[in-house]
Amino acid sequence: MPTNASIPRHLPLPQLLLAVLLALPAAAALAQYKVVNPDGSISYTDRPPADAKSRVTPMRGGTPVAASTQPELPAELRKPAQTYPVTLYTTSECPPCDNARQLLQRRGIPYSERLVTTEEDARALEAAVGGRTLPSLTIGAQPLRGVNEGDWNTYLDAAGYPRTSKLPPNWPTPRATPMVARAAPPAAPASRQAPPPPTTPNPAEQPGGIRF
Repeated sequence: MPTNASIPRHLPLPQLLLAVLLALPAAAALAQYKVVNPDGSISYTDRPPADAKSRVTPMRGGTPVAASTQPELPAELRKPAQTYPVTLYTTSECPPCDNARQLLQRRGIPYSERLVTTEEDARALEAAVGGRTLPSLTIGAQPLRGVNEGDWNTYLDAAGYPRTSKLPPNWPTPRATPMVARAAPPAAPASRQAPPPPTTPNPAEQPGGIRF
């Protein structure tokens, strides 16, 4: 239900307009959503509207919630990216891996990148693509070992990816992550302090003057 401020109706027009202006910030502060209606009018509400044509901005404390910095995939890429996600497997100091990245970026393929640097990574790569060749690619469940532009483009075509880039200009380059997650190093043991030396009881304080 819309959040409305209570405004006296008996005020003269100038005072009424001032009351409306003063009431709007309070209404926005109580609202959870700012709604731009199809006719361009703006309203504030504590529930999302049912009209799908309205543009809704979530709010917190009267301030619109910042949108994610990750741009949205265009319509041509949403279905293939969801059905046949692309993962590139690379290693450091690997010129063919650089060529593979350039191929995917030139065609505008949204992909993730996994880095292979340890024996554990190599075993995980072998399980994923059936070998230890780098670079390698998976398109959905289809592995492709070694970079071959013709083969890669053929499989990307079959998966429904556009032949030319449709990615937004500000689409971020993926950050390579280890093939196998690294365990956090164990915490250093707390230093142990030597116990204080035992003190010799004062015979005068012991019953009967007994010494220990």
